[in-house]
Amino acid sequence: MHTALLTLHIIVSLLLVFSIMLQQRGSGLSMTFGGGGNFYATKRGAEKILATGTIVLVVLFVGLSIAMLFV
Repeated sequence: MHTALLTLHIIVSLLLVFSIMLQQRGSGLSMTFGGGGNFYATKRGAEKILATGTIVLVVLFVGLSIAMLFV
């Protein structure tokens, strides 16, 4: 059981890393401190699917991490 959880945890963590790397980024460190002047825009299409998938992967990652504590 522990080996299956560990394998699933590794797969989910790799998918999470790739999904985060695929998302668009801001224009660097200036966005952190209020520079840039971009306006808020909603996500559409593939970007929205990628963002939702990332949230699902984060929830799975946390759930698997907690499950591994009790096995």
